[in-house]
Amino acid sequence: MTKNKILIVEDDHDLCQLLTQLLTMEGYDVSAAHDGLAGLTMAQQEIHDIVLLDVMLPHLNGFDLLKQLRQTSQIPVIMLTAKGDEIDRVIGLEFGADDYLPKPFNDRELLARIRAILRRTQAPTIKQQHIVLGDIEIHHGRQEAKCIGKVLDLTGTEFLLLVELIEHVGELLDKNALNLKVLGKRLQAFDRSLDMHMSNLRKKLPVRNDGLPRIKTVRGHGYIWLED
Repeated sequence: MTKNKILIVEDDHDLCQLLTQLLTMEGYDVSAAHDGLAGLTMAQQEIHDIVLLDVMLPHLNGFDLLKQLRQTSQIPVIMLTAKGDEIDRVIGLEFGADDYLPKPFNDRELLARIRAILRRTQAPTIKQQHIVLGDIEIHHGRQEAKCIGKVLDLTGTEFLLLVELIEHVGELLDKNALNLKVLGKRLQAFDRSLDMHMSNLRKKLPVRNDGLPRIKTVRGHGYIWLED
């Protein structure tokens, strides 16, 4: 069985070594870079399943690395942020991070986040392979979504959000259930991850011909994909 490959971009050599040992013991194939430029080169030129990305890096910080990476790749990224620094988490999600973990973090929580992302991005789907709804077209097999005939540049998380909305068109999707289904974790107080991913998805969807919104927010409850 092929091992999942993880790239760690972290300038703290001691922490990087500990993470490498932990993930290797869990059966992952681990690579590491200690500065942003080297990390970006490895992420672009080598094949990995997940990137663990520190924010504060020499030569190229984690935000700029992620921004450049998202121009060519939708590989899942978990940002490693300073504890309590919410602005770092928000910026990371805006730039296309799939999840974040504040330092110092629990080993079991990190492993759980990694497994959740791998399940979402690699699990074989039994869903309908091809869905067409209005001007939206979804191909599950190649993780591709189109709108008005053009391919949408979506992250894996954004793609899963779109699929859930489309498959439940006209229905209110509860935030708690959606968070667990798409992000693989229970919704916590003050956790804005789902809201940020939804905001990013909205920005990437072209305006409807009639000018009406595609996604309605029901404050305090969830989201609805509006019928044409």
